[in-house]
Amino acid sequence: MELVYGLEHIDEAANQIYNAVKGKGILTFAGEMGSGKTTLIQALCRKMGVKGVMGSPTFSIINEYETEKGPVYHIDLYRCRDEDEAIRAGVEDCLYSGWTCLVEWPAKAPSLFPEETIRIGITEINGHTRKVTVS
Repeated sequence: MELVYGLEHIDEAANQIYNAVKGKGILTFAGEMGSGKTTLIQALCRKMGVKGVMGSPTFSIINEYETEKGPVYHIDLYRCRDEDEAIRAGVEDCLYSGWTCLVEWPAKAPSLFPEETIRIGITEINGHTRKVTVS
């Protein structure tokens, strides 16, 4: 699936992605710094029913959000040096918990992800438009 959207339509884009991936599983988000990974993840979290404040887990590595259906893990591997550090932070526990995991910077720990991981690439076309590829 490929999708181009303006930032003013991010909730619609999140809805399309959510419907395409059935709203469950492990989703990784790859893209350059500032491409909109966290913003898209926050829109997906709203679609999943997360209420309240959602922030980037850049420093905490893992943020856990509650929904009526159970937890959603937002994981940011940017600050991890390697897979061992990600494992020590509890990333592997989240990935194999059976709950939804939304992971930024997956290239920092590529072998941790199961085969059924859904990979989402985000490219900034211009300041307000993004292209998303889901595979």
